[in-house]
Amino acid sequence: MSNQRIVVFGSIVQDLVSYTERFPRPGESVRGTLFKAGAGGKGANQAVAAARLGANVAMIGMVGEDMFGDTNIKSLSENGVDASGVVRTNKTHTATATITVNKEAENSIVVTLGANLEMCAEVADRHHELIETSRMVICQGEIDEKGNRRAFEIAKKHGVTTFLNPAPGDANMDKSILEIVDIICTNENEAEFITGIAQNSVEDAEKAARAMLQMGPRHAIVTLGSKGVLLATKDVDGVEHIRVDKVEALDTTGAGDCFCGSLAALLVAGHPISQSVRSAANLAALSVTRQGTQSSYWKIDEIREKHPQFLP
Repeated sequence: MSNQRIVVFGSIVQDLVSYTERFPRPGESVRGTLFKAGAGGKGANQAVAAARLGANVAMIGMVGEDMFGDTNIKSLSENGVDASGVVRTNKTHTATATITVNKEAENSIVVTLGANLEMCAEVADRHHELIETSRMVICQGEIDEKGNRRAFEIAKKHGVTTFLNPAPGDANMDKSILEIVDIICTNENEAEFITGIAQNSVEDAEKAARAMLQMGPRHAIVTLGSKGVLLATKDVDGVEHIRVDKVEALDTTGAGDCFCGSLAALLVAGHPISQSVRSAANLAALSVTRQGTQSSYWKIDEIREKHPQFLP
């Protein structure tokens, strides 16, 4: 992989995951079959996914002065991510995500954002040198919109590629940020929030992808779960529907983050967008065959050994 740096300006969350046969109804308790605690957060997940493919990745984020902060900084470092841009705050706690996964591998998540809410424009300004000397900057929707905007403003001023994953979806997001976004990657719900186009079919997702291009990005990507991925590119006719191999899913948590991080690593390494999207989709599919979030992401050496066809 290229040694050009990816900067993830984003969220860090401690995952608390319970596995159970089915989701509880309101007021009901059900027995779990397994519990796992691990490092997570959309930003940190994407950083780890990119680093596990061999990319040079730096993380800008915030955690509390607590044991979950220790856990997450350690996980980033152990996975090859430069965590020197992760700041501790004594004003609040490290963010947490309480996750329930049922036997169909579906998940239900409650996120308490904690320190992520302090990821404001001033944080981007304090790390402007790291941002402006990178190849790509990735942001998500789990932090302050003003922080994301400022990180992208700095990036665009210096010719750095901007990649937005507006997850989790927010119907009230400020869509004007798309004017300074080069690549946007959404799922169907997020595509509907941004464009107002109801998502009931692949054709609807194609319309949404085209609509997002009109808002500014060079590339618009809509992930469709088991139905694959759509890729729309400005000045290119048609929307490419990229299908992926079916797998037996154990846990879908973090699959979207695996896709985004993998895509960033492949693009920075110089691979074409279509080829990179296809590979990233298959790597995300591999991740759902394992439990957990960051721990489910395959490393480059084992991909080369067991699934070399998934790499460009």
